[in-house]
Amino acid sequence: MDTLLDAPVPVVDQPKAQAQFANHLTPLIRQCWYVAALSSEVTRELRERTLLNTTVVMYRRSDGTPVVMDNRCPHRSFPLSKGKLEGDNLVCGYHGMVYSPLGQCLGMPSLPNCPSHARINSYPVQERGPLIWIWMGDPALADPQKIPDTSWLSSPQWQTVSGQFHIRTNYVAMHENLLDQTHFGILHPGAVGTPEYARSRLTFKVEDDKVLISRFLNNSPPPGIYGVPMRLMHKRVDRYSDSRFESPAGHIAHARIVDPAPDANSPSEFRVNITHLFTPEKQNSIHYWWFNSRDFHLQDAEVDAFMQKESQTAYAQDEDALNWIQATYDGLDAPPTELSFGPDRPGLMMRKVLLKMAQSENQSHQP
Repeated sequence: MDTLLDAPVPVVDQPKAQAQFANHLTPLIRQCWYVAALSSEVTRELRERTLLNTTVVMYRRSDGTPVVMDNRCPHRSFPLSKGKLEGDNLVCGYHGMVYSPLGQCLGMPSLPNCPSHARINSYPVQERGPLIWIWMGDPALADPQKIPDTSWLSSPQWQTVSGQFHIRTNYVAMHENLLDQTHFGILHPGAVGTPEYARSRLTFKVEDDKVLISRFLNNSPPPGIYGVPMRLMHKRVDRYSDSRFESPAGHIAHARIVDPAPDANSPSEFRVNITHLFTPEKQNSIHYWWFNSRDFHLQDAEVDAFMQKESQTAYAQDEDALNWIQATYDGLDAPPTELSFGPDRPGLMMRKVLLKMAQSENQSHQP
């Protein structure tokens, strides 16, 4: 059932009530497909990255298949990213132990026989379009069908600009930021937010651990990030938008702009898909990849440059805000009591979902 948000009434203001929501101290969820890297980042050169408090090494087999394994040699903790490849196998640069792409030790120069118990974790990975996804939970639960659909990122019917950040924030705050559209006109004035958008009614619903918010604005001016490349800044349009907490790994948003009276040779409808994907590096830092995809002016380099610049600027503003919030949390002895209001309900529902996932995962690991 959809819920309408239009009353600025406090809904959470007690520590006991806040205990039902995830916060920056909630354990990271591992039973999930996360982005490990862009496809372009993983080559035949060894690459190191920390994901979910675990440092991994990434490379490609000779046939192009991506491999992601623990970066620590179990013998004397030498970082395997400082070793080398021999064919598809990874050789430790300290004592020469050789590991297959599946993590099994195949040999050690100082021993005639390889110890059968010498192995490292090799993680399930899937390459979809421009992304390499990793499952760092129970391998038996790694169902590729659970990977979020981002097919437009590699579709010729869409043109995409993109970027990435390393942000010192917790992923709970990042999720809440993306569901909180009341900050658009304040933190991103002109480019993303408009006064009409801030005042518009928002509905939300929770289905299958996903949180969906949606808005409709009739006869309103478009924000600059859309109006300029669509060449609609001189018009009033109808705006349809939704944003979805897809999984712990990210959000997907859609915008549809309808021009009721299009100019000659101009479309009447424009669509934009915004894909936000992020993976915790550690408890309070994340890798963040963003993609802004459109179905209009596909071969226009000026539109590419404009949307790249405006998107990067807006997400850099989010980065600053989240860095400052995290710095505030770091200076406190315990999670603070924070006031929440009607428009905050989608974010609070997301935090309920995240806490439920984290608690369920933690209970499944208890003896």
